[in-house]
Amino acid sequence: MSEKIQSIRGMNDLLPEESGLWQKVEQILRSSLNGYGYQEIRMPIVEKTDLFKRSIGEVTDIVEKEMYTFEDRNGDNLTLRPEGTAGCVRAVIENGLLRGQAQRLWYTGPMFRHERPQRGRYRQFHQFGVEVFGLEGPDVDAELIAISARIWKQLGIKEVTLQLNTLGSTDSRALYREKLVAYFKQHLDQLDEDSLRRLESNPLRILDSKNSDMAALIAAAPVLEDSLDEADRAHFEQLKASLDQMGISYEINPRLVRGLDYYGRTVFEWVTTLLGAQGTICAGGRYDGLVDQIGGKATPAVGFAMGLERLVELMKEQDDFEYAAAPDAYLVLAGEQAATAGLALAEQLRSALPELQLVTNLGGGSFKAQFKRADRSAARFALVVGDDELEQGTMTVKDLKGELEQQTLSIQGVVDLLSSYN
Repeated sequence: MSEKIQSIRGMNDLLPEESGLWQKVEQILRSSLNGYGYQEIRMPIVEKTDLFKRSIGEVTDIVEKEMYTFEDRNGDNLTLRPEGTAGCVRAVIENGLLRGQAQRLWYTGPMFRHERPQRGRYRQFHQFGVEVFGLEGPDVDAELIAISARIWKQLGIKEVTLQLNTLGSTDSRALYREKLVAYFKQHLDQLDEDSLRRLESNPLRILDSKNSDMAALIAAAPVLEDSLDEADRAHFEQLKASLDQMGISYEINPRLVRGLDYYGRTVFEWVTTLLGAQGTICAGGRYDGLVDQIGGKATPAVGFAMGLERLVELMKEQDDFEYAAAPDAYLVLAGEQAATAGLALAEQLRSALPELQLVTNLGGGSFKAQFKRADRSAARFALVVGDDELEQGTMTVKDLKGELEQQTLSIQGVVDLLSSYN
């Protein structure tokens, strides 16, 4: 007997019992973004490795430790995408989408990072991302936050908190960087290995350290707000005013820096306490320098991304969560002639009700066996067609929840009944 082949650690199968919930989440995300006038873009899963080194930053955990990188048959160095923003920027530059016009885009699909699998955090994970190019004001930052807030309402997610910060412009960050490096150099003996390595290359990332031994040191570090110029302050104040007008509450988190090098000015995260250590379910911000960094003309840009695994987990944690993926009806075929005509009858119903979810009994079976299958399917109704019903052009409708009396109806009567529950 051959050795059983199993899935790769951290890369999971999505089974039918959960796929309906995923489809519901994806449908809400798509309709939300379409409702704001955003358009879908689809990018390849594999990109040149240099794209991520140049965009994410070589001194980041993602590039240093987590990327799935390989050399293909042509000797090119390629990487399975660890996030979506860099590929989206590459796509809009390459396809000329930034020529004198703003772009409001969304995408979804699998991403890959070689990290320790945890609840809601896997080596292959699915991300929904939104990117806007060509708009530099705080109004678009506010709209993206409003979109994410509306998504929580539509998904029924309640226990989330918006954390907000500004990283300022390049000049403001350069000034702040000097202050931060000077501060941490006074406390070299308290820095861990990662922080010592980042001290010269990317000191802001030290603020994002999860090392509890450094918490007090980081809490006492200079804050970026003291280094902001007048334009940075105005941008942030206008953003907060817009959120206040929309009734979107937030917390200012001066230590929120995000894990990618390309962010500047607005950064934000939606966090929850329901998922343990992996509390961030949506994160984003402004990255005005990235288009130029990747080879395009300097263009303002802002976006966010959310992990679908965490969204699904969070929905299940809500007190009032209820979801069952079940068909509307199960077609029971009793008799030879009915079995022969069953597929045609099912197609007739589907044509009359395009949204109908109907399971047709296949493979024969006794009347009792078919009803057991109908019960297992969790369908609301069993539609019974025997040879007598076939001859009379009727169906017997049995409510498997027991709320309606059993009745025999014409085909049109069945369509009318199902449409009122569909």
